[in-house]
Amino acid sequence: MPCVRDQVDPLWLGISRYRRRKFDECTMDCNTVLTKNPRDQAALWLKLRSLAEANGVDDTELEDEGIAELLLDENSTATMPRPGTSLARPSSSSVPGSARPMTSGGRPVTGFLRPGSSRRSGGESSVEGAFRGERPGTSRPMTTMGREVRLATASLATLDPASTNAGFVDVERLNMSRIAARPALAMALGHYLLHVDGNPKKALELAAESTRRAQFQDWWWKAFLGRCYYRLGLLRESEKQFKSALKDEDMVATHIELSKVYIRLDIPKTALEALTDARSAHPHEPQLALQVARIHDMLQENAESERVYKQVLTQEPSNVEAIACLAANHFYSDQPEISLRYYRRLLQMGLQSTEIWNNVGLCCYYSAQYDMAITCFTHALELATDENMADVWYNIGHVGIGLGDLSLAFQAFKVATSVDPNHAEAFTNLGVLELRKQNVEGAISDFAAAQRISPDLLYEPYFNNALLSFKIGNFQDAFTSVNKALSIFPGHTESKELLSALETVLAVL
Repeated sequence: MPCVRDQVDPLWLGISRYRRRKFDECTMDCNTVLTKNPRDQAALWLKLRSLAEANGVDDTELEDEGIAELLLDENSTATMPRPGTSLARPSSSSVPGSARPMTSGGRPVTGFLRPGSSRRSGGESSVEGAFRGERPGTSRPMTTMGREVRLATASLATLDPASTNAGFVDVERLNMSRIAARPALAMALGHYLLHVDGNPKKALELAAESTRRAQFQDWWWKAFLGRCYYRLGLLRESEKQFKSALKDEDMVATHIELSKVYIRLDIPKTALEALTDARSAHPHEPQLALQVARIHDMLQENAESERVYKQVLTQEPSNVEAIACLAANHFYSDQPEISLRYYRRLLQMGLQSTEIWNNVGLCCYYSAQYDMAITCFTHALELATDENMADVWYNIGHVGIGLGDLSLAFQAFKVATSVDPNHAEAFTNLGVLELRKQNVEGAISDFAAAQRISPDLLYEPYFNNALLSFKIGNFQDAFTSVNKALSIFPGHTESKELLSALETVLAVL
């Protein structure tokens, strides 16, 4: 006789759905049980776990810093660190923005987009730079916790107001001593407080009580204490808790979270040392190798990061992050054919996105496969949204320049600026094309727009404006612009030659 759905135990059904990761339906089943018996601890535990899994984030991932954290950081170990020892000064030979394209927020455009990729890449800590997002005019949360609270309220807003999900736990009336006596329920509640309710203070209170009840022998609660301290910005206390947890139990996730603390403290070399020790104990764990490669990327040590990414692929051949980053490294090493192989591998794995098709198109173009390049850019535009469509049109403009079709390039750059009015690179190239049309006023206007949008990142609009001003006899503006270009890119040979010529002319005048 077939089983009637109404006769199935809702708690059993909720457990089944939880294992199949149907968290919303699992929560509804738990509500059914809790409506009949609000004191059912099994249903309460399952509901807490379901909400935490549905709304939680990966604690081992980095996160973007907020305005307050950029401006009020009291954890920096040195105001003028040596090159290569800080994320603000990656190395003496690297020049921000010269090796790879960057957004106006300082995040590398290419590679694998991950949380935290915009942190301290340019060492910018001014008020204007902190309030500027990846594009001028974008909003940025005041702190990391502000972003998490915003995510929590957004997730709760999607819930049915008539349900008992939104705020079903009265946090202020919790008796932490009684809850700590039930370790399983305490762990589920801790995840809920940290990831769903966004209340690390109460989570810290519960973790401290549970640690005391466990006689300071439970590594899990020590690691959870470290997460709470990290969310509250108490990095040194977080470091102590993670180290204490590692003494009791050597866990991979704890090693990664400890490295996050060192990155927030801006001591990446210490993070690399800690991860190297962890890799010796866990030689076959790809997540540790990935974290090492990410730090090398932040320090702009591309050769070392490429070596580690290859080690990741030997352990996990289908790792998307390693494949994407290796493809970007080979592309900027003038090896587009090898880069194309990696991007084709991502397509074979079933990944379909604007960025992948855009990168495949660029690799085909630089490999002289022009017919394939246009087809790939067409696929990229079909999948594009307003956020990334401008970059696709910008690359199509470069293809037009390379093929000698300047009318196509001009129209592509115009479309890019219409989709994204803050696309500084497109304005820079538009200025050059306007100059080829003998439209000096239009070129000056486009260069000025690029300088206004990206005042501290791109040197090209300053150099182009300086060269144009020098040719039309406006030596003072040329001198100011070329000095700004050299402040952004001190190793630019053409800017140095132009500055030398300007000094000679001004000395005569």
